[in-house]
Amino acid sequence: MAQFHYINHACFTITSGGKTFLFDPFLDGNPEGLKPADIKCDYIFVSHAHWDHIADAYEIAKANNALIISTAEIANQAAENGCEAHGMHLGGTFMFPFGKVRIALAYHGSGIAGGHACGFVVDLYGTKVYFAGDTALYGDMALLQRQDAFDYAIIPIGGNYTMDPKDAAIACEFLKAKYVIPIHYNTWHPIAQDPEAFKADVEANTASKVIIVKPSETIEI
Repeated sequence: MAQFHYINHACFTITSGGKTFLFDPFLDGNPEGLKPADIKCDYIFVSHAHWDHIADAYEIAKANNALIISTAEIANQAAENGCEAHGMHLGGTFMFPFGKVRIALAYHGSGIAGGHACGFVVDLYGTKVYFAGDTALYGDMALLQRQDAFDYAIIPIGGNYTMDPKDAAIACEFLKAKYVIPIHYNTWHPIAQDPEAFKADVEANTASKVIIVKPSETIEI
């Protein structure tokens, strides 16, 4: 078993195999009042360089001697900021000590010159997860299970900047995950959404079960 802890917005940790994996570090407004100094982790995944996904990454990485895993452009910037980093890119795979990582497409701005937003399909000591990052709906999501099977899909539903609940529900049809965890909603007014309505839609039309996790909550996955 692993633990999923939702910090806020698109920031969360997964603890598996005695290691903690942090995704898209952005602590502003989190209900626990967590600061970068409070975060302990071993690896950091960064999907793109918009502020609400990377703001606290370098500070946390240096404090923990954590490895940043991201696209080449972000990895290079991380190294320039004194962090340990492993650069990858779209379609790339690599076997880390904890398991395989695939860099998946994300249709969104990169936030960094020459870059591209991405998502991740990760095997964290046997806990298999797809983290979509910020993305629009796209048809090739249907290929991800065929490439690297996963049980959990962690996807944005906020709209305005990413998929809204309707598009995210279609994404669930493509992804065929056993469980879906919605994120990236209700942080600000433009991305205000009702996760219960999303849950009802997905569970009525797919075999996936939606798990609504509130910021500050931890669940076993």
